[in-house]
Amino acid sequence: MRLSLRLVLALAALLNAAGFVSWRSLRPVPVPVAPIERDVPVRVFGLGTIEAQVLSRIGFDVGGTLRSVHVDHGDRVAEGDLLAELSESTQRARVARAEAAVMSAEAAAQRAEAARERAEALLAQKQAAAQRRRELAARGSGSIEAAEQAETEVAMAFANLAVNRADAAVALAVMADARANLLAERTTLAKHRLVAPFAGVVVARHREPGAPLNPGEAVFTLVAPETIWALAHVDEGRAGGIQLGQPAVVRMRSRPGEPIPAEVVRIGLESDRVTEERRVLLRCRACPDQVFLGEQIEAEIEIGRLPAAKLVPEAAAEGFDGATARVWVIEEGRLARREVRVVARTLDARLALAPDAAGGFPIVTATGPGLAPGRRVVPAGPAR
Repeated sequence: MRLSLRLVLALAALLNAAGFVSWRSLRPVPVPVAPIERDVPVRVFGLGTIEAQVLSRIGFDVGGTLRSVHVDHGDRVAEGDLLAELSESTQRARVARAEAAVMSAEAAAQRAEAARERAEALLAQKQAAAQRRRELAARGSGSIEAAEQAETEVAMAFANLAVNRADAAVALAVMADARANLLAERTTLAKHRLVAPFAGVVVARHREPGAPLNPGEAVFTLVAPETIWALAHVDEGRAGGIQLGQPAVVRMRSRPGEPIPAEVVRIGLESDRVTEERRVLLRCRACPDQVFLGEQIEAEIEIGRLPAAKLVPEAAAEGFDGATARVWVIEEGRLARREVRVVARTLDARLALAPDAAGGFPIVTATGPGLAPGRRVVPAGPAR
């Protein structure tokens, strides 16, 4: 009798448990669904650094000893401002020697010109004398030999004039060469003074007075502050929609809580073959007073806005290949898997679907072991 009672109680407990399990498995389970959201921004993310479009490491075109430096790190300079000077004593001596050579060449040119004028006058005299001798010989008052001698002297005067003209031309060429050499030496002397090629800020001062310099060796790094921009590296898989003029937000590592409005001003035509990233350059619309070249930044570029969309977490989708994915939908109160087209991806790891995706059926935004095809569910509003 006691055994029969225990058996009855066990059977009752088993039936209760089976009923509970059946009730749990058959009752509709509430699941969150994706609502239709309006004006959804689509952004892409990139990491990069602060750079400058106009940045020059400037130095002297000639070598020498650095005599003086007039600006330092952080100074603002205008175009043409004197930045530094080289020792000029040797070059000034060369300029003085070139000036003396010009004076000598000018004197030689004047002497050659005077000799040419003298030769022209002598030729005119010989021609007049030869003319008189010919007239006398024609009238029989003079000898033919004298007339012929006069003609010979005229020919010699012509030859002397040609020589003097050539000497004058050579003297002029020597004078021109001397003047060109003087101009070159004065130009070299001017290059002993380093001036700012553009208005900017001195980022770095590399050498100090007394240091020997080679031609072209950098003395300063100069940057034009109005050309500061941010270089962002964006994954190629998300960079397809980036266009010039699109708005962006830049956050500097030193000021993470101060977003800087910016816009896309240049898109690199060559991607990095190793990191598979595209270079995007952003110019700030309201730049901070102080920036530091090379500082790391985070950039968010808005590549568009969706008038309406359903947003599903990537974790709630399967088989996402960049264009399509499989999601849970509710059809006639039961779960089913459907393939949908993905319109875009958001920065918070959600997939944007068209409002009528999956035939307009509610799309589930949660995932878990309890979800299975044919399971009875009921929409419970958006996930929180």
